[in-house]
Amino acid sequence: MAWDEWEQLKADAKTRGSTHMQLNHLADPVDGGGPSTYGDLKVSNGDLAQIGKEAHSLYTQLWDKARVAQTTSESAAGDLTQQGFTLGKGLKHAAQRWDDQLKSLLDACAQISNHMHVTQKIHAGDDGYIARTMSSIDTLDAGFDDRVGEPGKKNPVYSPKKKH
Repeated sequence: MAWDEWEQLKADAKTRGSTHMQLNHLADPVDGGGPSTYGDLKVSNGDLAQIGKEAHSLYTQLWDKARVAQTTSESAAGDLTQQGFTLGKGLKHAAQRWDDQLKSLLDACAQISNHMHVTQKIHAGDDGYIARTMSSIDTLDAGFDDRVGEPGKKNPVYSPKKKH
């Protein structure tokens, strides 16, 4: 969520007179109430791997196929300029812009691919941490299952003693 969107949601809540903020869903844009019909965002490691694979594939194809004319274009631009054609300067500029844009696109593909790999590793670590934490909570909770007295009543061991 962008900062501007967050600020807008806070302002909308204030105009409705609501003093509570609900962060678990956004109101449905159709009728303005209730949770969104789209549900929670769920992404599996397989999805992330596929996105990373596609970004890497695009990077490879661009590297192999989009740079083919670069040397020829620069050479032709130099020859045209030497022969006194102003078209040479324009071709050189176009070739340079193509190269700049290609580098930018290659960089973006590499970042997407790398980010998906890093995201997979981070979330795998998070999942492991959550599983370990929940496991330790279950173990701790199991220790409290041996009750003294009736459920719902105070444990007499911890009740204040009456003075005689």
